[in-house]
Parts: sequence; C-alpha cells; structure tokens
Amino acid sequence: MNTRTIAQKLAVLPQVKNVSSDVSVEELVSYGRYPHLKFGKKLCREDKEIVDWALEKTGMKDLRKRYAVSLSGGERQRAWIAMTLAQKSKILILDEPTTFLDISYQLEVLELVKELNQSLGLTVIMVLHDLNQAARYSDKILVMNNGRVCCMGRPEDVVNTCLLKDIFKIDADIYDDKVNNCLFLIPRNTIS
Repeated sequence: MNTRTIAQKLAVLPQVKNVSSDVSVEELVSYGRYPHLKFGKKLCREDKEIVDWALEKTGMKDLRKRYAVSLSGGERQRAWIAMTLAQKSKILILDEPTTFLDISYQLEVLELVKELNQSLGLTVIMVLHDLNQAARYSDKILVMNNGRVCCMGRPEDVVNTCLLKDIFKIDADIYDDKVNNCLFLIPRNTIS
C-alpha cells in the first residue's frame, strides 16, 4: 500500500506541529484533501464542501480566514483536527492532543474528539499521559511501559491500585465518578 492510499485511510496528528505564518485556517484544513488529489490538480467543489464540513464540525467556520498562528491553543488544535477530518479517513491517530493546552482547552479538544468518535464512527487512537483523561474519554486503554504493552482493556478493568503501584510508582485513591460515569484517581504519593 503506498503512502497516498494510507493517508486516505489513516489521519495522523503529531504532537508537534508547525505552520507557516501566512497560512489561513481554511488553507490548513484544505491540506487534509491532498491525499485525494491527483498530481497537479486543485481542490474541486466536493473538496471545498468537505473542508467546509470539517470547519463546521470543529466549530472553526467563523475563524476560517484567520491565520492559524494567530489562534489560541485550543482553536489551533481544533484547526489541526479539522485538517485530519478533511482527509475523510476512518482512523484518527492523535499523539498527545492536549499537550501544552490549558485545562479548558484540553477538555474542549477531548470533548470534540469524543463527539467525532460517536457521531462519525471514527476509530480514534490517542496517546494520553493523564490517566484521568484516559479513563474519562476512552472506551479502551492500552498501558505501555518501557516500550512494551502491559495491559489493555476497559478503563474500569485496567486502572487499579496494582497498576498504579507497579507501572506508575504511585499510591492513589480511585473513585467512581458518577457524574461523568468514569473512574477518577487522586495520587497520594510516589513509591520509591
């Protein structure tokens, strides 16, 4: 399978992303259509409709003409997610999508990803280091340590005091958050 075919099926949002200072949000999102373009061709009407759809889905339509570098952290992350949506892939891989974001932007991005997963049926694979976020926003969790898979399963089956002690070297209290229907942990101290 060539890279173009892979890009049509799989959208990847890396942790570190750079964009030129003269690129608008709309132009950035249109980059998601490139895997579908024939060499030397421009965006057609259908491509532009898909870009509009991705902007709408991520709440970025009103910011389409702004330069991407002028956006807040959460807005910029939503613009990048819109670009991956414009690829119209069935699988979305997000490498630490909440890194460097204030907590309100972190929740905004995670809520958006959850909504896209549920409404569009996208398969979403996220790298998250915050266990509370992973427990709240994931259907399944895969825990790795030193490059090896330690365990995988539903958050309520994976996140437990043994895992926290053995892998993360912490003592923590684990609670059942009835409001958000997920586990919530409060670290007490590290274990030497």
